[in-house]
Amino acid sequence: MSFQAYIDTIKAKTGKTPEEFKKMAEKKEFMIDGKLNPTIKATEITNWLKEEFKLGHGHAMAIYATFKGKTE
Repeated sequence: MSFQAYIDTIKAKTGKTPEEFKKMAEKKEFMIDGKLNPTIKATEITNWLKEEFKLGHGHAMAIYATFKGKTE
């Protein structure tokens, strides 16, 4: 599955874009000023995505990758 296919599937499942996830992550202080909070571990973020949005591990990691700046 391509990276874009992961993003498309996430949007279809949750109705949310990577930008919307970033805004929510900033409210939770997982991100600060558009950058990952260095005190937060990837596991905390992926667990949040799995629990709140019922994403699988690969899909949660795809969103985490967008937080790190990956877009393709």
